[in-house]
Parts: sequence; structure tokens; C-alpha cells
Amino acid sequence: MSKDFENLAARAAPAIFVVLWSTGFVVTKYALNNAEPLTYLAIRMAVVVAMMAVIVAVARPPWPDRVGIAHSVVSGILVHGFYLGGTAVAIAHSIPAGLSALIPGLQPILTSTLANRWLGERVTPLQWTGLLLGLAGVVLILHDRPMSGEAGWGWLASGVSLVSITLGTLYQRRYCGKIDWRAGNLVQYAAVMIFFAAAAGMFETNVVHWTGEFVLSVAWLAVVLSIGSIGLLYWLIRRSAATSVASLFYLVPAVTAVMAFVLFGERLDAVAILGMIACAAAVFLVNRRARGRDG
Repeated sequence: MSKDFENLAARAAPAIFVVLWSTGFVVTKYALNNAEPLTYLAIRMAVVVAMMAVIVAVARPPWPDRVGIAHSVVSGILVHGFYLGGTAVAIAHSIPAGLSALIPGLQPILTSTLANRWLGERVTPLQWTGLLLGLAGVVLILHDRPMSGEAGWGWLASGVSLVSITLGTLYQRRYCGKIDWRAGNLVQYAAVMIFFAAAAGMFETNVVHWTGEFVLSVAWLAVVLSIGSIGLLYWLIRRSAATSVASLFYLVPAVTAVMAFVLFGERLDAVAILGMIACAAAVFLVNRRARGRDG
């Protein structure tokens, strides 16, 4: 029974991760109605650190050594710091929530190239076909969008998110895979909380409107995203090849766009839908080959 449940969980985990990760872009827009991006992120991380401290105090997992702590700090700054900071800044600079996932959605192309050289993972021709198909899908979703003015700064911030989450995923897989996720995440979130608090103090006014919308948004982003989806991401990274995990990010722009269309009325036209289909096909191709190799 436990084996059947484990197999079911393994099959469902990628879809659950994509849905949860996609909500982060949408809910962030609600949070930014009430606070500046770095200030909101500092508050979010303070909540996450408090929750992780309770989890660690109850579970008492093995604590990483000094080298493990250093690796966790670096991974945390990459996976959470620059990635979340870039995403929040992008949305704050008028990038619609449905589009803020697009540039980070290019992660599989960058990850597969780096994984091939850094982790020794061979990327097959079939996988390259899937990755390029996914890139075409992202381009279709991106068609006819404003790319200059304030939006230009937003797209630049999204580019920072792309590089950060790519390097962070590879770094986590190479150096942090054997660190207990509870202790490792506590170290990561504590480092990122300090990172955001310092940045918010230097660059923002720190004004917060403590509305119900803000409190609920931070609660969702802290509990469901920072604890739930990040834990699931690291679990997937430990079980799968980096290219296979990264390919899931191709689905995030499509799912986020659907959510933003329903909640905010953001445009979803036929070409964008075609791009979403291409992204889904890309994920199928990349994961199909990865499962065959791992199995």
C-alpha cells in the first residue's frame, strides 16, 4: 500500500508543483497592492523562518556542517533571493502576472546547457527537440507584448530571475542534495530574510498596508509556496535529472496565464494558446526521455 501511494505521489508531484508554483505569480500581484516588492518579501521570509524554526525544533533533523551551511546560504540566495526578488520587481514594474512567468520559463534551455557541462547529464537529441519546442511555445505566448519603458525594467528583472533560478536549481542538486531539507531550508530562508530586509532598508520606504488582502497573500505565499512548493521542488530535484525538473517550468507560463485570465482578465488569444500547447508537448518529450533513462 505504501509503495502504491509512493508511486501515486511521484506521478502527481510534477502537476501539483506546476499549479502551486504558478499561483505564486498571481498572488504576488495581490501582495504588491499593499507593499513594495522587497519589503513584502522580507515580511514573507520572516513568516517562513518562524514556521521552519518550529518544524526544525519539533523534528530535530541532523544539522549541516559549516560547508553545508555555506552551500545552503548560496543556494537560498539564488533560488529564493534573486529569483523571487526579480519576479516581484517585474510585477511591480507593470509586467502582468500572466507574463511574469515567461522569462523564467526559459529556464530549461539554460539548465540543459549547463547541466550537460556541470553535472555530466547527457541531453539527448529528443530532449533538445523538446526544449526547443518549449522555447517556441514561450515565444508564441510572448508575442505582441510591450518590451520598452517601465516594462523594460520589468523584463530585465525577469531575466535576473531566469539566471538565478537556473543556477540555484543546479547548485542545489550538486551541493545540497544530501542536506536534510528541514535544516537546509531554515538556513536558506534565514539568509534570504536578511538579504531582503537589508535590500528593503536601502532601496524602499518600507510602507505596508496591513489589509486582509495582504495578510492572506503573504500567508499563502509563505505556507503554500515557500514551504510546500519549494519542498516539493527539492524533492523532485533529488529524484530526477536537472533537465527533467527544469522542463516543468515550461508549463508555468501557460498555467499562470490561465489563472491571470480568470482573475484579472489578462488577454489570452489563439496564438498564446498555441504556445501553451507547444510548451506541454515540450515537457512530454523531455520527461519521457528522462524517465526512460532513470528507469
